[in-house]
Amino acid sequence: MSRPPFPPFTEETARQKIRAAEDGWNGRDPVKVAQAYTPDSRWRNRSEFPTGRAEIEAFLTRKWAKELEYRLIKELWAFSDNKIAVRFAYEWHDADGKWFRSYGNENWEFDEEGYMAVRHASINDVPISEAERLFRWPQGRRPDDHPGLSDLGL
Repeated sequence: MSRPPFPPFTEETARQKIRAAEDGWNGRDPVKVAQAYTPDSRWRNRSEFPTGRAEIEAFLTRKWAKELEYRLIKELWAFSDNKIAVRFAYEWHDADGKWFRSYGNENWEFDEEGYMAVRHASINDVPISEAERLFRWPQGRRPDDHPGLSDLGL
């Protein structure tokens, strides 16, 4: 099995890879999302360091149980050969109804079959009011005509 597009990346294929990742994460299915990573994928996500699909799946299950009504936008920052740098923002609320916008950067490294082997994420959470939300599409995939991060001034 493989996961196109494959490295080495062009600007077009890097953008395709990013949108596929965004769509997957907005679907919030930990089992499906974990399949985009190598069986021994290594992550750094805030203060957690999951390794392998089972740990990634468990991490995502915990994440989406806490981060309710999660909506994410990713944007290309840079790419080369088998690496992509991404900036992102996502909005969510906690169990008490408090809203947040989480901003971050990710560095991705892919194997030759198009699976992500390494993911390093740095993320900051900023409290926002419900009125400050910018990501208001129905739960799931971001509509193609919805503005991206740069268009939103983020």
